[in-house]
Amino acid sequence: MQAEQFFEGGALNRAKAQRTLEGALASADDGELYLEYASSEAYVFDDGRLKQAACDTSHGFGLRAVKGETQGYAHSSELSDAALTRAAATVKTVDAGQKAVATKIEPSFGANHTLYTADNPLVAVTFPEKLAVLEEIDRYLRARDSKVKQVTASLAGSWQIIHIMRDDGRAATDVRPLVRLSINVVVEKDGRMETGSSG
Repeated sequence: MQAEQFFEGGALNRAKAQRTLEGALASADDGELYLEYASSEAYVFDDGRLKQAACDTSHGFGLRAVKGETQGYAHSSELSDAALTRAAATVKTVDAGQKAVATKIEPSFGANHTLYTADNPLVAVTFPEKLAVLEEIDRYLRARDSKVKQVTASLAGSWQIIHIMRDDGRAATDVRPLVRLSINVVVEKDGRMETGSSG
């Protein structure tokens, strides 16, 4: 289960996170704990060589409490029980002088259809294989016509996990894989240059 990304290796303790959430929202009308993990990479192959390569990983949480027309929100890029406890203390401030007047609208958990797998596209193909694809695109386009003067091919991917926990014990997870291949070509004839791109 992809939600384990947040609870493995001493990040958050699932049972303790649920108890902290319940305590933070005990007198609130609504709220949730939003957990996010994201990993991304991007490669740009230009003028026959790899010009840019970037990789990034980030994670964190947001805790929201709603009481009446007041909202309390706290967030952190530190996934730990201590950080969540501090956030809970912050969102509890919505209790001050507020009366419960909001109507709780129940979310429709499990109503969506799966449109793609949860596999991580960043690890499905090795770096040498990704580079080989970009090199092949460059070679292919340059071989098509002598008027091709510049080829820029870029490959970008990301893998994001969203996990939402409610104070009643319900939870929902969404995994969002994304890969984009973009190509830009510059051609020249008789001093006139034109550009075409696709992704």
